[in-house]
Amino acid sequence: MMKKILALVVGVTALAFAAGAFAEDKKPETKTLEGKLVCTKCELKETPKCGHCLLVKDGDKEVKYYISDKGGAEKYHGKVCQEPKDAKVTGKIGEKDGKKTISDAKVEIKE
Repeated sequence: MMKKILALVVGVTALAFAAGAFAEDKKPETKTLEGKLVCTKCELKETPKCGHCLLVKDGDKEVKYYISDKGGAEKYHGKVCQEPKDAKVTGKIGEKDGKKTISDAKVEIKE
């Protein structure tokens, strides 16, 4: 009986360790992306409030990266609200609700 309990404890511990290692691999990595910065309300018509999305060319298709920020309260928002602007964004790339995201974003608008 003790051997079975010990085997169970060892097995659960190994699974917990493996799950922790897998979760560590899923940490967002910091990258710099360049593309068109647009307003998610005014340009994309996807949200009820202003927000930001970086449109990045990937071969023949365009990939949307939604920026986790203060939306219309961001200092750069006025520059992109009514007109897309070329921009460079550095931040942590992730995914939420099936959409690519950028958190802790540092946004540089190209003038």
